[in-house]
Amino acid sequence: MAGQEEISAARFAEEGRAAVDRAIAANTDSVAAAGRLFADCVAADGVIHGFGTGHSQATVLEIVGRAGGLIPTNRIGLSDLVLRGGEDRSVLTDPLLERSPGLARRLYELAEPRPQDLFVIVSNSGVNNSIVDMALHVKEAGHKLVALTSLAHTHAVPALHPSGKRLADLADAVLDNCAPAGDALLPLPDGGALCGVSTITSALLVQMVVAEAVGTLTAEGKQAPVYVSANLPGGHERNVVLEQAYGDRLHRGGF
Repeated sequence: MAGQEEISAARFAEEGRAAVDRAIAANTDSVAAAGRLFADCVAADGVIHGFGTGHSQATVLEIVGRAGGLIPTNRIGLSDLVLRGGEDRSVLTDPLLERSPGLARRLYELAEPRPQDLFVIVSNSGVNNSIVDMALHVKEAGHKLVALTSLAHTHAVPALHPSGKRLADLADAVLDNCAPAGDALLPLPDGGALCGVSTITSALLVQMVVAEAVGTLTAEGKQAPVYVSANLPGGHERNVVLEQAYGDRLHRGGF
């Protein structure tokens, strides 16, 4: 961790690079396990559902609907209550919405998953009620689950869910983004810290898993449906054709 007197772009780059190296080294087996789950889901005509709240939604966007990523992906978000569930938009202004009883079950139902679908749940702390609720419901419904979390953070804080469970306790594969408790890398002189790193390392891990999954599918002679940039000639048209194989199962969320 950086000394308090050293707050600079160069210092963060140095600490961030070290965090990336730690994440790569710590996740060799987990990336392989998650890649296998991704590949099995795609091969079984499944969809990979990504869920996270707060800033973890940035990592979900690394999974869902991006150039170079897998096509059968679905983003689950609070906005689904409005876009797909018929709720008034004002429901999203409730600062305690994430704590609402039954929220995870409702979002799961709106996603309309099939038995072969895979879930990826992203949470740095891994202890928020809506996150653990979703993980519990996913497992009760029989789905495979990949967790992307900070093990340092989740082990440094108490479990908040009535079950006493954390996200990592419920997953079939756990990816550790190697961010410190609190996420930020550079300590401030008067306490606290700045410059979060979890989004950087989490995005790296997602892309490693996608590479592992596509490599596995290709080696097994199976098709890996992958997006190309819609800003390349013919890219949008190609993507639309591949998306059509999944009908209305792909949801991208919004606002």
